[in-house]
Amino acid sequence: MLHLTLLAGQFAICRLPAGSALPEWATTGSFSSVSSTADETSVVCEQRAVPDGVRSDPGWRALKVAGPMDFSLTGILLSIAEPLADADIGIFAVSTFDTDYVLVKENSLDAAIASLTEFGHSVIRGAGAARPRRA
Repeated sequence: MLHLTLLAGQFAICRLPAGSALPEWATTGSFSSVSSTADETSVVCEQRAVPDGVRSDPGWRALKVAGPMDFSLTGILLSIAEPLADADIGIFAVSTFDTDYVLVKENSLDAAIASLTEFGHSVIRGAGAARPRRA
């Protein structure tokens, strides 16, 4: 069983041209990630920080796996991706030195939390994280 925490706020996944200088807005807020390849620079950051005109996909929520985790552990992302894939929920995964983050679209959040808890994981809504809407 894993313990996950829902981070507050919405995030966007942005695409910048390869070799772009890292803009200041890309690293503001409580969580951001930057990956650079020969083809592109990808930025995950708070949605509200993304300037107009930047190619982005907004509306993501982030779940943080409790860490730090040892590099010898295996199957961590699989144990999250599998129940979400079974529920037809797409993910965007980010790994750091200490832990993993899994992002899901806001409109899939409640179903994602339900799938993860049914699989045996615990999900805590962090301070400032939106509560589920009642039907």
